[in-house]
Amino acid sequence: MFRFILSFFGGIFTTVTMAIGMVALTVGAVFWMYGRDLPSHESLAQYSPPTISRIYSGQGQIIDEFAKERRLFAPAETIPDLIKQAFISAEDKNFYTHDGYDLRGIGAAAFDAVKSRGQDVRGASTITQQVMKNFLLSGDRQAERKIKEIILAARLEETLSKERILELYLNEIFLGQNSYGVAAASQTYFNKPLSDLAPHEAAFLASLPKAPSDYHPVRQKGRLLARRNFVLKEMMENGYISQAELLAELNEPLRSVQNGDFESFKAELPPRDYFTDEIRRQLTEDFGEGEFFTGGLTVRATIDQEMQPIAAESLRRALEEYDRKQGIWREAKIKIDPALLESEESWRAVLSETKMARDIDLDGPWYPAVVLSVGSNDARIGIDGVSEDEDGHFITAQDVTWARKRSEDGTTGRKAQVAGDLVSVGDVVHVRAITSDEDGTFVRWSLRQVPEVQGGFVAMDVNTGRVLSMQGGFSYQASVFNRATQAKRQPGSSFKPFVYASALDSGYSPATIVVDAPIEINTPQGLWRPRNASREFYGPTPLRTGIERSRNLMTIRLAQEVGMDIVADYAERFGVYDNMGTFLANALGSEETTLYRMVAAYAMFANGGERLQPTLVDRVQDRYGKTIYRHDDRLCYDCELASLDPGLPPRIISNREQVMDPITAYQLTSMMRGVVERGTASRTVNLPVPTAGKTGTTNEAKDVWFIGFTSNIVAGCYIGYDQPKGLGRGASGGGMCGPVFQRYMEEATKKYGGGAFQVPQGGRFIKIDRYTGARMDDNATGETVVAEFFREGEQPVFGITYDGGFAMGQNLPLFEEVGSQTQEVTTSTGQTTTVGPKADFGTLSSGGLY
Repeated sequence: MFRFILSFFGGIFTTVTMAIGMVALTVGAVFWMYGRDLPSHESLAQYSPPTISRIYSGQGQIIDEFAKERRLFAPAETIPDLIKQAFISAEDKNFYTHDGYDLRGIGAAAFDAVKSRGQDVRGASTITQQVMKNFLLSGDRQAERKIKEIILAARLEETLSKERILELYLNEIFLGQNSYGVAAASQTYFNKPLSDLAPHEAAFLASLPKAPSDYHPVRQKGRLLARRNFVLKEMMENGYISQAELLAELNEPLRSVQNGDFESFKAELPPRDYFTDEIRRQLTEDFGEGEFFTGGLTVRATIDQEMQPIAAESLRRALEEYDRKQGIWREAKIKIDPALLESEESWRAVLSETKMARDIDLDGPWYPAVVLSVGSNDARIGIDGVSEDEDGHFITAQDVTWARKRSEDGTTGRKAQVAGDLVSVGDVVHVRAITSDEDGTFVRWSLRQVPEVQGGFVAMDVNTGRVLSMQGGFSYQASVFNRATQAKRQPGSSFKPFVYASALDSGYSPATIVVDAPIEINTPQGLWRPRNASREFYGPTPLRTGIERSRNLMTIRLAQEVGMDIVADYAERFGVYDNMGTFLANALGSEETTLYRMVAAYAMFANGGERLQPTLVDRVQDRYGKTIYRHDDRLCYDCELASLDPGLPPRIISNREQVMDPITAYQLTSMMRGVVERGTASRTVNLPVPTAGKTGTTNEAKDVWFIGFTSNIVAGCYIGYDQPKGLGRGASGGGMCGPVFQRYMEEATKKYGGGAFQVPQGGRFIKIDRYTGARMDDNATGETVVAEFFREGEQPVFGITYDGGFAMGQNLPLFEEVGSQTQEVTTSTGQTTTVGPKADFGTLSSGGLY
């Protein structure tokens, strides 16, 4: 009997032992099979998480940030213990004691799953396992993935310390609201650094990893509060907070940015604009999209934050003034169903979601508004971000009489007499407050619209190429297309300085005489008869007067005389074009380019002809603080000295290429000063410092330009429709873009100053008559006398007239002479011709630009 009992229990023991052995072999085989081709966990030791790239102003203020995953990397030593304790309590209380996996947790999860018959299936992953899932494995709930998790977690525990594993977890975890990692989440939900969080706020964050969308702080507030309180109790049970602290923290309300309890960190950021978006576009090309959006770059921008709003306001004012003069109200593109306007809560919710521009500030901010009702005279409106008052807000009849309504089908109604003539119920429009000029009190709401006409503006330092201001349109939120850098437009007469520059470098002088007379040119498209904007001819005229008065015919003759291949070479050398066509019409600016390129080219006139590379970025640093790009590569040996002699600035040695002779640059600058002082820009540009520039107006005024510069700043503007069409009678570069330049540069000269343009060595001044080109006595004075700069040793020859080798237009009168006397002139071919006292141009076809 005793032997039977021993045999029985021996059989049971053998069976159990064999079963355990089989289970062990099976488990071992499973782990061996799944552990063969796993990804390497060693790469996590060199982990560099995707982080935010930030753009800073020169004053160190954050002005924009870009990221696919909004993450602020926080090293383990900078993460407060309170944060670590909250997440350990919520996710893995045995983190510091297990070897990467928690058998008790796995057993408890399995028991609950069986007990609930599959209804309560929860994970039992440790923090280490979650790290492996987030970095190296998929997120699906499969036994195969769990096995791989355990294998990799065990290996990781042998490779990295607990603090390093926790650092990976707390920086990688997704916590909702496009926030990755605890540092970014702390800013997103509380607008606080991690070091300022209280226990209940740390528990708030620790509640989110389970399912961020299921614990939204507004939509699922009650559920999140319950989860937060559970985490707090776990923290107390684990010994991280006391019983008294627990009771105090449980009584704290659930507060967040999303619930309106804290101001969002985004409120500290200015609205994204053309400047920072252009930085994004350029750096994406230079460094690649992946590196820019995930590399944690620190970008120091060149923007002047005081001048940028002035640039935006200057361009917007010109665009709106033109738009209002047209007297056309375009039908609202965004409409709200009248059924949604019955309650304030309803229309406010819908209005806040509309894609109306909210970045416009012109004589005060522009607000999106919806028309709630239309009366016999006025229209009642609801305004986004503005509280209702007892009487309500209205667009009055007196505010709409400037316009006629143009419907979507193109038809135009009668001039508006009441608000209902322009707006209908449900229309979403812009309004701004009109206030009293005397005391600033509110008068009424004024109806506004984003102009159809658009434009661009750029200002930069002439010596460094640093872009100080850039405005690519009326409103970035209304249209992200940057017309300053992306729109290719015809520069018109603003291109003429490059023709004159090529002539001055080819031996011509400001006193050289060029015939201003009719021209006929046979082209494949037919006979081309270009003309001046005035439709008159002025006979032999010095180069200076030609550029001051923007004479087309002189420019064409000069381009023909110099050679269009030389002109094209100059335009390419200055970066206006990459490969310019050598057609005579291009001498008048018919080939398209960008405002950005034109302004950079003009900067080289102002700095004495040195090569200049425009930039929106001073410096770029990687996530570790290493400088990977610096714009200014000039040498400054004195900057390395501990101190300098009093009153002496550091010497900066320029190693830049000279693209134009400094004397030529000064001659051209002097001639372009005449454009501002007595030429086509004299009515609108009048700064307290010496200023040079050139207007440009294309055929039918489809594009109007003005680019000008002082001794240290160059700025340019163009205005035109995105789909080119004429701006109307009287539109010109001087009349429309001149005021934009003037408004901006008035403030810029107050800040940056300005002085006389530097006179280069190797030249001398000679006085001439600016109308005839004749040499004057050194003591001569008067309105017609101008001192021109000539190269030292050069013997100017006065009286020779160039006609470009063109014959005069057949059957056309010659030209109207500046003087009243007939005279005989000598052409460049040695022939002579007589200039008559009067000339009538008859009927001419434009065929070109002016």
